[in-house]
Amino acid sequence: MNNLAWTRPTSCANANNCPEVAIADGTVYVRSSLLPDAVAQLTPDEWRDLVSAIRNGEFDL
Repeated sequence: MNNLAWTRPTSCANANNCPEVAIADGTVYVRSSLLPDAVAQLTPDEWRDLVSAIRNGEFDL
């Protein structure tokens, strides 16, 4: 996982606490910039479901 090209939202360009995503070999990797060693691995379907749920407000508090 050391060679992954991590990206983050443009709104987090210089912030320290941002989500980061990398895609490689049919897997979507997700991590926090605060804890870069804690990486979640998702399938493309799981990633689409997660993004859809976030957009639909399913995780709003």
